[in-house]
Amino acid sequence: MRVWKQITLGGITAAAVAFAGLAVGNLAQAQATDEAPHPGKLVYDQFCAACHNAPPPGDRAAPVASLRKMNAQVIVAALTTGVMKPIGDGMDRRQIRDVAAYLAPPEAPAGTGWIDDNMCATDKRGVDLSSKPAQVGFGVDTDNSRRMTAAQAGLTTAQAANLEVAWAFAMPRTSGLRGQGVIVGSTLFYPASQAGYLLALDTKTGCVKWATATPAGIRASLTYGPLGQGGPMALVGGDASGNLTAFDAATGKVVWRADPRHDKTTPLSGTPLFAGDKILVPISAGDVAAAMRPTHPCCKSHGALSAVDAATGKVLWTWRTMEDAKPLGRKNSVGIDMFGPSGAPIWSSPSVDLKAGVAYVSTGENTSPPATGTSNSIIAIDLATGKQKWVFQALANDVWNMSCPIGQAGGSARPPGPNCFFAGEGSVLLDHDFGGGPVIWRGKGRTLILGGQKSGDVWALDSANGKPVWRHQFGKGSPLGGVHWGIATDGARVFAPIADPNVPEPLNAAGLYAVDIASGKVAWSWKASADCAGGRQARVPICAGKFGLSAPPVVVDGAVIVGGLDGRLYVFDARTGKLLATHDTAVPFETVNKIKGNGGTIDAAGPFAGDGMVFVGSGYASFGQAGGNVLVAFRPKR
Repeated sequence: MRVWKQITLGGITAAAVAFAGLAVGNLAQAQATDEAPHPGKLVYDQFCAACHNAPPPGDRAAPVASLRKMNAQVIVAALTTGVMKPIGDGMDRRQIRDVAAYLAPPEAPAGTGWIDDNMCATDKRGVDLSSKPAQVGFGVDTDNSRRMTAAQAGLTTAQAANLEVAWAFAMPRTSGLRGQGVIVGSTLFYPASQAGYLLALDTKTGCVKWATATPAGIRASLTYGPLGQGGPMALVGGDASGNLTAFDAATGKVVWRADPRHDKTTPLSGTPLFAGDKILVPISAGDVAAAMRPTHPCCKSHGALSAVDAATGKVLWTWRTMEDAKPLGRKNSVGIDMFGPSGAPIWSSPSVDLKAGVAYVSTGENTSPPATGTSNSIIAIDLATGKQKWVFQALANDVWNMSCPIGQAGGSARPPGPNCFFAGEGSVLLDHDFGGGPVIWRGKGRTLILGGQKSGDVWALDSANGKPVWRHQFGKGSPLGGVHWGIATDGARVFAPIADPNVPEPLNAAGLYAVDIASGKVAWSWKASADCAGGRQARVPICAGKFGLSAPPVVVDGAVIVGGLDGRLYVFDARTGKLLATHDTAVPFETVNKIKGNGGTIDAAGPFAGDGMVFVGSGYASFGQAGGNVLVAFRPKR
């Protein structure tokens, strides 16, 4: 028997969200007659149109066409607990419901049929946790290397070069897959964030072993480890409402839930990481998008790293990227008081050297002045005390928010908005942050910290003091270009994916670049190119301009596997750069759980592997990209 579960999202029930989605079905008819405009259009025009109607190329604001690919649940969550909460705070509940109904495509409530009808046989639902995990989190290991041996992945290089689709699992109410899974034995734990569930799937068949409702969604990827000495093995993830939740991996039951934030307005965006008896929790900031609203008091939030007790979730220490914001004694052009400093969010998973007792994080740009020395930086933090050891700042004075153009005023497609009140006062206005986490590399008697930046730079730093050892820049970078979500290493080379969406030739550097870590010399490079032939233009309308590599690669034995913005999955020889295989995931899929599935952009979460399989989430509608809703499982051809 199916059971209807009522889930509350910021005071709005899932039933209300479903109603909102159903209401869209009447929209076309209402707009085609002389009836009054849809009430959601009035809300959209008041709160949303200025930023989303016609954002210029390269802007972070999603065009309205992309918003229309999102489901009502995602829109409501964004406005009530997510990145657009400062906008949603200015709406009442009816306005939020109405704008979700206006924007979202029509859909019927999915209930739990997509889970119930694909449950594993009763005797196949057991979760065996006796094996070592294939990965402990987003970075595969605590070094953030994203490197897997053949034994870890259950795959050799030859097998990784000869894959076929084994199965696909579709998520309802989903336009993008942001999280990455963890594999232990024959179980894949996967955060179906927009669908509102954490799933335990059988790796070989995709059937469901257990499913736990997560009303606010696991916003990023999961980390796996023990909840203290003698505690259960658990999956831990942060959500859009700011909660950090630990789930018993064997059963899916919640063990504890905690709020580690210093700033209660910020969702948890990055992936936490087990570090011995602690869990390291990266904390971002919420003002970068909220600043689009002229009446938003820009800007107050800033990034941090918290360490919590693994057994209880109790906060042990918090390191902050800056002091709390203060009034700046000035107003924006619509008369709103301005604040600063702010920003330097930590979007990515940290890395940790347990032997040395040091954690490493990377940060984004400032969102209001004064500029701080911790923005666009890689930072070393003492694991025991939370005290800062050193800071390497790659780009100073990069104060930017989504009210700002890219680059100095006069050379941009649009003028500064009210909350870019500091334009022309020394900021470079580039948004060239570190979107991916630092990687720890050990070799030839030294330890280096590697990082990739949206400027297109790849850095190697001395772990003792943060001083640069070598640097390479691939392309000119952009807010969504350069190295976006992270890098990987095979122990000898570091692999840097370059996104560069809509960057014209010859400046476009979209592709994959390998640098020999010990010498700092470029080992090989591969340039991506658009492929809109064979019906891809119709299936992937973005194919001509968005074909670069944004999601981080994963190394499996001697192969590098990486996904493209246009939905193509590539397999390279790590040593030579030879392209071994290409798979198009931006296609319709027949799914094991019998709901409609379609692939799209591969972004945010990269491919991952385990139990002899490779997995990738296909679809990411943010930033005007190609939405999709499928987790695709590949196996070696038989």
